[in-house]
Amino acid sequence: MRKRLTIVVVVVLVVGVVAGALLWWREHERTDLERAASMAPEGAERLSWTDWAAVRREVGADLSADSSDAELGRFLDKGYSADLTSTSALVQSAPVLQAKYGFSPATADWELFSQSSQGAVVMIHLPEDTDFDDLANGLEDLGYARPSSSTGVWRGGDDLLNAIGADLTPELQYVALDEDDGLVLTSDNADYLEEAASGLDDGDGASDELDEVIDGSGAPLSASVYAGDYTCSALAMSQADRADQATADQLLADAGEVNPISSFAMSVQPDRHVQVVMAFETDDQARTNADTRNTLARGPAPGQGGDFGDRFAVKSVTADGKLVTMDLVPRRGEYVLSDLSTGPVLFATC
Repeated sequence: MRKRLTIVVVVVLVVGVVAGALLWWREHERTDLERAASMAPEGAERLSWTDWAAVRREVGADLSADSSDAELGRFLDKGYSADLTSTSALVQSAPVLQAKYGFSPATADWELFSQSSQGAVVMIHLPEDTDFDDLANGLEDLGYARPSSSTGVWRGGDDLLNAIGADLTPELQYVALDEDDGLVLTSDNADYLEEAASGLDDGDGASDELDEVIDGSGAPLSASVYAGDYTCSALAMSQADRADQATADQLLADAGEVNPISSFAMSVQPDRHVQVVMAFETDDQARTNADTRNTLARGPAPGQGGDFGDRFAVKSVTADGKLVTMDLVPRRGEYVLSDLSTGPVLFATC
């Protein structure tokens, strides 16, 4: 009996070790974007990603908390010219953040701006050696009301932001600190921020429909990720003038069938190519839309002006399961990610 009990205990221990190793491996294999999305508020419809550490490396910027306004400005100018910063909610606030908040694009690891019909939250991940006590004391010195708990919401408001400095985004009105996860969270809605901060580790994250396009996007420098309903409104031609809408209708009719996109991601990859990942309901729809979008990507760009070929070369368009992936090579001086974030016929869905 004792021998049998020993065997059972050993088996349980082995199973536990294997399970723990599997969880570690899965976490280790996830990209920073995947980890960030898993902590985004449940129901997020739009995610805007900026890998600040990677962007600094990409443009050759060596910055610290002590870097000057001029150094920060040169970095942001280079990042803008490379079309790597259009997804950030913090760019216009960067000088004041650097001078007064203890974090900024000069030092942050990454930023994820999540938006839904309920609210918006900016998550900023900071380096491991960040002193969160210093951050808290700094917020208090700026005039934010200290919460009753270390993970509560620091309350500021619009009047406080105006007193702190010019050009601060309203998303900095309220702040939450999460030292365990190395995060600063900000929002213009205190209640929504409190809910988002309390749900960081519950595993719900953003909408499940975003997972497959996020997974298909690898480790981008910057990215825009949309859920299906948001994709339908953001990438429609309805806001273009009537002439452009008529042109788009004819282009779509000539190109072939298009289907609604279930989720969408457009990103700048480490090789500076722009990658588009579109998810569809079925494998057949993905194969059909790969052909259609390939045709559209080589034609006129109503609502944008000129031709898509003026903006990028199409390296490849492939279908894999329910996903269509486009590899686009931007022309010199073209801002493909920021330019094609709204309304192009290429991504018409509804």
